[in-house]
Amino acid sequence: MKISTEVLLDELKSRTEHHLQYAETLLLKPENELNFRITSDSWSTLECLEHLNRYGDFYIPEISRRISSSKTPPKSDFKPGILGNYFAKSMLPKEKLNKMKTLKTMNPIHSQLNKEVVNEFIKQQQQLLDLLEKARYIDLEKTKTAISISKLITLKLGDTFRFVIYHNARHMAQAENVLKNI
Repeated sequence: MKISTEVLLDELKSRTEHHLQYAETLLLKPENELNFRITSDSWSTLECLEHLNRYGDFYIPEISRRISSSKTPPKSDFKPGILGNYFAKSMLPKEKLNKMKTLKTMNPIHSQLNKEVVNEFIKQQQQLLDLLEKARYIDLEKTKTAISISKLITLKLGDTFRFVIYHNARHMAQAENVLKNI
């Protein structure tokens, strides 16, 4: 599977803009609604965003560093890697979200959270949009990033963007579902 680099970056930018706009609407909701959980062991809306913020704390500086140090000019097409494509596709939201285990350090359950979590998520989405723009000027295949679970495994930058943004989409859908159940 090959995809136009421009089409890929535009699609990821569009998703990120949607996540950003949705997060801005969350600032209008009362904190008790944002802290509501469907069951005692499920995440609240704020916990969904806090989980994403924790991943963003790793991936945004990692992506930024790799873009800054990349010397390879862009190619017109992007071909996903086998592992990166698998990770990215596994994150896409499905009709009924399949549960996945998360690392203990990335699990925000029962944290005391407020709207500052939403503000941080908004800031991270703005940073992602900026990085997607900068990525237009480098090779998304030759530029590699480490992943959060192991510095030994690297993914193509295009796959890392897909993983992070699809992961965001997954948990934004989860957050929306929580609010529908209030």
